[in-house]
Amino acid sequence: MSIILITGVSSGIGKATAIKFAQQGWDVIITARRKDRLHQIASEIKSVTGSSALPLDFDVQNRNETEQRLNSIPENWKSIDVLLNNAGLARGISAIQDGDIEDWETMIDTNIKGLLYVSKVIMPWMIERKKGHIINLSSVAGKEVYPGGNVYCATKHAVDAINKAMRMDLLEYGIKVTSVNPGMTDTEFSLVRFKGDSGRAHRAYSGYEPLHADDVAEVIYFAATRPSHVCLNEIILTPTAQANAILPIKRTL
Repeated sequence: MSIILITGVSSGIGKATAIKFAQQGWDVIITARRKDRLHQIASEIKSVTGSSALPLDFDVQNRNETEQRLNSIPENWKSIDVLLNNAGLARGISAIQDGDIEDWETMIDTNIKGLLYVSKVIMPWMIERKKGHIINLSSVAGKEVYPGGNVYCATKHAVDAINKAMRMDLLEYGIKVTSVNPGMTDTEFSLVRFKGDSGRAHRAYSGYEPLHADDVAEVIYFAATRPSHVCLNEIILTPTAQANAILPIKRTL
């Protein structure tokens, strides 16, 4: 039995990846804040794929809750082969001098601290087994900065640095570490960034076809299923119409 733990599964890339792995016979541990949606997805996975799904509802921003819920995982589920640190978000698109400090804290607490809280629990289990793969979902925003991205880009640059550090620190234990860095992807990401403004969120993808959650899930599955001697350290993927973190973002926001 192969097991993957995925954070932030209530929508988008997290949900698509959980379904992708379950379709291939993996059992999945799925986490998210939205309990009703999370349990609905778990039921969907079980009924459609036949794989087992263990839902854990908690907020990765909350260290104590994260530790308690992960440590409550039954022993037969703790042999986790892949951890996908997917939970993350952007809030706002203001210039840094106009930024909302609460938005900054939410991004820092989720994108950086949440990733660390989850990893801190799971890494010892992988180290003990001398086996495992951590995949950190970052962004092209972790490679370049774009206007209005400031703190969000900073959090994803931090993920890039953490990913590289994990790769070095976990090398002696045979644990793989990969960062996946998507460009513009049509999920709830922009709806969250624009705080529910669906019109503005929709315009972010106008004029070209963005990536879809399934596209990113395919890449994550590919990275996770390479032979044991092969590790993809980082992957950058964008829509054909997007050259980097600025284009076409500059003309669409």
